[in-house]
Formats: sequence, C-alpha cells, structure tokens
Amino acid sequence: MSKFPNQLALVAVIVLVLTAAVVLLSERASQSGAEEGHSALEWESPRVTALGWIAGAFVGAAQAQGVAHGAESPVYPGAGKTYGLGRAALPEEIAAWDIDIRPDGTGLPEGAGDVWTGEEVFINNCAACHGDFAEGLGRWPVLAGGLGSLTHDRPVKTVGSYWPYLSTVYDYIYRAMPFGYSQSLEPDEVYAITAYILYSNGIVEDDFELSHENFTAVRLPNEDNFFMDDRDAGEYAAFSAEPCMENCKESVEVTMRAAVLDVTPETEGSATEGSATEAATIEDEEEASNAVDASVVVASAVGSEAAEASGEQAPLDAEVLAASAPDPELVAAGQAAFRQCSACHQIGADALSRTGPHLNDVFGRTAGALDDFRYSSVMTEAGAAGLIWTEETLAAFLADPRGYMRGTRMAFRGFRDADDIAAVMAYLSTYAE
Repeated sequence: MSKFPNQLALVAVIVLVLTAAVVLLSERASQSGAEEGHSALEWESPRVTALGWIAGAFVGAAQAQGVAHGAESPVYPGAGKTYGLGRAALPEEIAAWDIDIRPDGTGLPEGAGDVWTGEEVFINNCAACHGDFAEGLGRWPVLAGGLGSLTHDRPVKTVGSYWPYLSTVYDYIYRAMPFGYSQSLEPDEVYAITAYILYSNGIVEDDFELSHENFTAVRLPNEDNFFMDDRDAGEYAAFSAEPCMENCKESVEVTMRAAVLDVTPETEGSATEGSATEAATIEDEEEASNAVDASVVVASAVGSEAAEASGEQAPLDAEVLAASAPDPELVAAGQAAFRQCSACHQIGADALSRTGPHLNDVFGRTAGALDDFRYSSVMTEAGAAGLIWTEETLAAFLADPRGYMRGTRMAFRGFRDADDIAAVMAYLSTYAE
C-alpha cells in the first residue's frame, strides 16, 4: 500500500502550523509598525510573502512525491518560452570570433607576406620578447633553432624543431600577438611574420612569400612525429586491469635526487644546494679549461709559424703563450654575447651543425666549406670565389650579415656594438682545432 497519502497529511499539518506561526508574527509586526507611524498595509508584505513561500514549498513537495511515485513530471510556467532577454548574434559578431585556422587551411584569410617584410614587422612587434632573429630573450620563448634536440636532456622546442603544423603558428600570432595588443596585425603582416619564422628555422629561402594559396604546401619538420591519440584502444585496457600485487620489489633504491634533475626549486641551506653549486662550478672550470687549452693551441701555432719562417724550433715560452692568448675578460664578454648566436650555432668539443654551421676553428676556414651543413647558394659561391674567414672579413660579416652578403640565410641583423664583435671573435678564437 502506498504511503503517499499519509506523507501528504503530515506535510499538510506541518504547513498549517507554520502558517499559523507566520500569521501571528505578521500581526504583531503590523501592530508595532502602526504604533510607530507606519500603515498596516506596509506590513502586509511579510505575511503574504511567507504564506506564498510556504504554499510554494507545499506544492513542490507534493509534486516531488508524485514524481517519485510515477506521476508525470510537472510542467512549470514558462517552460520552453523565452524571456525577452538578449538577441541572436549577428553574422558579423560570429565572424569576429570565428578566426581559428585548421591544418588543412580552413579559416585562412586571403593575403600574402614575404620574408623581408616579415623581418621588419617581426622586429617592430616581436623582437622585444623573441629577439631580432627569433632566438628568445630572457624567459620568452625561442622560436628558431633546436633542430635535433628533442632527444636531448634539455630539448629546445621551437617552430622548426617541435611544432607539427604551420596553421598553429599563424593562428596563435593572429589570435594572441603582439603581447598586450592582440589581434592588431593585418593578415598580410601575419603571413609575413610566419614566413620570417620559417626562414629563421631554415625551412624556406629568403625570397619566399607565404600566402593563403601556398600555405598548406609548407610542412614543418616534426609533423610526422605527431599522431592521433589512440590510448583508448592501446592503453586503456592495460590500465583498467586489476593491478598485480605479487612478487613486488622488496626495497627501493634512490638513484638521483630531484634537485639534481632540476625539477625541484633549491632552497637556502638545502642539502642539495651545495651539489648543484659544485656541479655549476665544475662545468665553468671545464669550460675555462677548454678555453685555456685552445688558447695554448693558438699561441703554439703562432710560434710554430714564426719558427718555420726562421728555420728554428718554436720555444714554448709561458710568457709568449700568455701574451698571445686573448684577454680572459674579453673572452667572458664574448661568451655572453655569443648567446645571441647559440640558438643556431654550436661551439665546443661536441659542437654539431644544426640550424647554422658549428663555429669551431672558424678563423682561416673557407666560407661554405663544411660538408655536414647545407649552406645558402650565395655562401657557397662566396667560398668558391675565395672568401676566407679572417678577423677582418668575420668582423664585417658580424656587423651586417645581409649587407655584407646579400641573400644569406642567416637571420641575425648583426651586432650593433663594435666591442661585442671584438669580444665574440676573441671567444671564437679560443675554440681552434
């Protein structure tokens, strides 16, 4: 037998008791208000409101009971109706938000932009954070370089080394850049900036023009390493199975601390702080040692050439070696300035040619001579014509790469300070093979 009627009766009794209490309180409030100069009508609203609330609660409880016992769901007043608020969005308003670009080119606006125009627009709008040639400044992202670094302990994720689709580059620039002034660029400017970023990564030549017509023909180097998420088919079943709780390892051995892995911030006085500092000191000492050894090689070579000319054996005099070695402070300044070059060029014992050729033993090298790097045609032609990197030629190139060699693929605008050029060349001279 259903208990529904009994419950309704109980609810009804409770409602009557509450109603009587509210009416009594309302009457007393009404009398008090009248004594203070208020009309009795002003005090009718609490009583009416309370009664309405109680009645609504009673109806709601009854409807809930009915639904619980299989009754039809109540149809509330206004269901399925609008309330006259707002309006339908205009096509222009929808278009202002519908600006996403798909990998297949869907959503691309008409337009075009070339590399040289992109360099100017990039310098005016992007270089303050990303550097003149997309090398990144401070903690702002690097946009160029890093090819082949994804397998390293510290991968450099750039448009050239990591990003899968060019549409993401265009979409992000168009939607969110420049920082603090988003969506202020015209489509042609975004095409030009995107072309310049491609050029900075060595993906296109300096005469390339990107447009909505050839956009989908550009493929980024890392596209094939991205694939659709198939974990629901390949991994979900394994993760959903009952865990094995047998034959577990008896003990756990700590092989490395998180601070050494550089994933935990160091705190003052922590046990790992000394280890991190010692590691940095050892690294600095090794680099300084390499620089000193290389300077000895340079000085020895100078002595050997002089001895060969005179027919005598070259003395390895310490004072001569010290006088021939570059100023350590100048080398340190050059190392700091070289950071602008390190996004593309490597130097040192394990240096490889990546976005740019490695710079070991650059002095005396013929331009465009390394076999493991694909130079621009103008650089190869300059080497074939007899260009040798000396202090004079390299200084002129570093001051204005594109003015010195029109058509070079190097995106760097050049060092504006002559002291920086002298320092960088001193630093390069310490890595003679």
